[in-house]
Amino acid sequence: MNAVALVGATATGKSEAALEVARRRGDVEIVSVDSMCVYRGMDLATAKPSPAAQAEVRHHLINLVEPDEEFTVAQFQLAARAALEEIAGRGRCAVLVGGTGLYLRAVVDDLQIPGRYPDVAAQLEAEVDGGRTDVAGLHARLATMDPVAAGRMEQTNRRRIVRALEVTIGSGRPFSEFGPGLEAYPPARVPMIGIARPNEEIDRRIEERFARWMAAGLLDEVRELVARPGGMSRTARQALGYRELLAHVEEGVPLEDSVAEAVRRSKSFARRQASWFRRDPRITWTAPGAGPVDLLDQALGAHDSRR
Repeated sequence: MNAVALVGATATGKSEAALEVARRRGDVEIVSVDSMCVYRGMDLATAKPSPAAQAEVRHHLINLVEPDEEFTVAQFQLAARAALEEIAGRGRCAVLVGGTGLYLRAVVDDLQIPGRYPDVAAQLEAEVDGGRTDVAGLHARLATMDPVAAGRMEQTNRRRIVRALEVTIGSGRPFSEFGPGLEAYPPARVPMIGIARPNEEIDRRIEERFARWMAAGLLDEVRELVARPGGMSRTARQALGYRELLAHVEEGVPLEDSVAEAVRRSKSFARRQASWFRRDPRITWTAPGAGPVDLLDQALGAHDSRR
């Protein structure tokens, strides 16, 4: 795979670094690895590359579906494979850029992704929403049916627990049988570079960035998304920044409170992202305060020497 991955928490400057390298080299195309950049119309709070940047350097896996559609990691994996084949066919290099760790692993490790069983998932969600059980109860059920999978996830992680039960019940196979799981790190198929920044700097960048988004019209963007005939899918509604402003638009939560909550959750999310990537021993991290451009250049240069 003629590709390099650039990873890190939100607001660390991944997209800017990749764009700079692409400009410098002229043979690089950027592949977005972001679960929310796939949605059209969700531009600001996804930190989607600007139209000018997309016109200057070819980007992939952006604006694939409408915001009222669901989009799965399996769909992303297929789209990424196709994009990487196209890029290689043109004799160019791909830089995978993003902070959605599961999506990155699906591509670089070619994960075996179980199918979807929407009726099962809907029933499980309805049990929790209707008060017939809670997330801890679902986790206990999973522990009985697939103790290995249950041991890999927190008892409070509703999304992961429901997904594991969905697959276990729907397929008749334990969720943990689908590949070695995310705790296994096979030899890297692509070099992976991580951008490291102190938490205090990331927090500051998140605050500044959200203020810029609000000034650029994020609230109007959210209102336009809600007003669409199809509205927004459950997945799209969970996007940071949108989820909190939807509470203002639809439920009347004060705007100041919604913005503060979006910033708070973004900071917490950045910590979780950093923890996810830090567990991967294959990632080469930039030194504190150092830029990733030279390191990214070196990795791409190593590919050049093997052509």
